[in-house]
Amino acid sequence: MKLGAHVRTAGGVDKAVDRAQEMGAETIQVFSGAPQAWRRKNYSKEEVDAFKARLKETGIGPVFIHGLYLMNFGTDNPELLKKSQEALVAEMNSASLIGARGVIFHLGSHKGAGYEARVGQVIDQCRQALDATPDDAWLILENSAGQGGAIGSKFAELGRIARESGSERVKICLDTQHTFAAGYDVKTREGLDATMAEFDKEIGLERLAAVHANDSKIELGGGRDRHENIGEGYIGRDGFENLLSHAAFADVPFLLEVPGFDDSGPDKANLDILKELRAAATAS
Repeated sequence: MKLGAHVRTAGGVDKAVDRAQEMGAETIQVFSGAPQAWRRKNYSKEEVDAFKARLKETGIGPVFIHGLYLMNFGTDNPELLKKSQEALVAEMNSASLIGARGVIFHLGSHKGAGYEARVGQVIDQCRQALDATPDDAWLILENSAGQGGAIGSKFAELGRIARESGSERVKICLDTQHTFAAGYDVKTREGLDATMAEFDKEIGLERLAAVHANDSKIELGGGRDRHENIGEGYIGRDGFENLLSHAAFADVPFLLEVPGFDDSGPDKANLDILKELRAAATAS
């Protein structure tokens, strides 16, 4: 698999490729605008051309866009739902424009109403987004850690949404920290085998598009979204060596979303650890 990270786009999206190259990233994830604002980026032709040229020069890819954090498809607020749909469609269009595989996003929270009360609405919103966007952009659902009524902490929940959305364009991004916090043991080989067997049964491995590679500040089943640097959390180096050696991930890109050893976000030090563990996993 390719190993990479979420990288900043300050100064233009093509600058993200320069930052990725500096840290040795082989694949990248970017925002298409500020993650806490509704306004999304309008890319100029010159910016898109420069970005694609840099990707070709460096061989970095695939590229993913991460959706803004404000979206909530489980809300009972019509205005918020409308804004969420508009933002998702805009980001899907951006993904197609810059040549990204798709948009990785959080489905949001049912705010205590319960999964069954909101799942129909979520599926409808996914269908609308698919109908309104180009066929070359994937709709990539990210699993949640299970906090605050978050939708999609269990594979069965994601699998139902993916199937009933009615398109092979619906994919899944598996966040290792969220998975662990939701009660799936990805640290031990036995636990990881059981986790991925359940993923295949409930969702299908063919839908696995990317992995967010994050260690966990939270113990197994802790139900909170708290990322840690690789090897510094409860998953640990041995857990990531298990992940990197598992057949389910052989061709799946891994993307760091860690705090960084200097608290500046994903960095070369974390990526070097992943590369070291990948080499060890390959050798074994």
